[in-house]
Amino acid sequence: MQTVVNPNMIVLAREARGLTQQDLAERLNVHRANVSRLEKGETPIQQGTLLAISAATSFPPQFFTQQGMFMPVNLAYRKREHVPAKLLNPIEAKMNIIRRHVQFIVGALDKDIPKLPLYEVTEERKAAQIADLVRKDWNVGNGTIENLVALLEAKGIVISAFDFGTERVDSRCMLTDDKYPIIFINKNLLVDRLRYTLAYELGQLLMHTFFPVNAERDISREANHFAAAFLMPEDDVRKDFENGITLSILADLKRKWKVSMISLLYRADDLGYLTANQKRYLIQQFNEQKIRRREPVELDLPIEQPALLKHLVNRYIVEYEINIHAMAAIFAIPPQDYLDYYG
Repeated sequence: MQTVVNPNMIVLAREARGLTQQDLAERLNVHRANVSRLEKGETPIQQGTLLAISAATSFPPQFFTQQGMFMPVNLAYRKREHVPAKLLNPIEAKMNIIRRHVQFIVGALDKDIPKLPLYEVTEERKAAQIADLVRKDWNVGNGTIENLVALLEAKGIVISAFDFGTERVDSRCMLTDDKYPIIFINKNLLVDRLRYTLAYELGQLLMHTFFPVNAERDISREANHFAAAFLMPEDDVRKDFENGITLSILADLKRKWKVSMISLLYRADDLGYLTANQKRYLIQQFNEQKIRRREPVELDLPIEQPALLKHLVNRYIVEYEINIHAMAAIFAIPPQDYLDYYG
């Protein structure tokens, strides 16, 4: 019997499991060219083939009958340079799966799309200025944002945290088909990097996602400028740099501003408080003390835990009087995947 299968979902399932076409072909005991034809929709899929693909990828058969396509990558990840596709593909596939869940759940609960303060970067309005405008629009006030996760979720932005399987990728933002905003973050991030990453993705959402962006624009650089200004407003943070910059001062300021010491160093440099020699010397100290990537444990910040998405899923479970196994079936994922994403 032939079953209506969406070929895009075969690709999504395969990449979510970190499999190549050759890997899947070996699990199905077919040639790689056959898998390629399946994923292009060139081969009718019989029930037996569907069950074999389901077993090979550990997704239930109904996963493959869902409609729709991948969300294209239109914005840069926040990541290290030169991250191979074999690391990026599973992350992006899982994001697309969760994006489908958000689309379903906000629709089922009739949740309004957040009204975001959108600003386009122009010659007259730079990213740092937009950060100040957003703080004013949201009535954030001066000084430190005490809990950035809580602020973004209060504004309706969904934050999804899961294990990316690598420390080389931090985050990405996406929209559902209905334009509901989601920020995906690597759950293994330390809080100082988490906060900066969220501010970076907020900049991407507000400045780039809803506007056409020329290929020549460096949107990552703009998002970094936004993040620095959003977390460390110039008028406030300047006062903290006036007495000089040392590792000890940066450690104290980390506790105050809830960002990394290295972020504060770069902010001081951007605002003109460091000479090239001073910056080089401080970075050398970071390297010598081996704290450039992992700052001292005693300076770790309080955890900021996303809660909105789990709250929405649990609300659906309560309203419709179902259990997590039924919810996993609705999402068309195995129970273990459900626990990984929402447990």
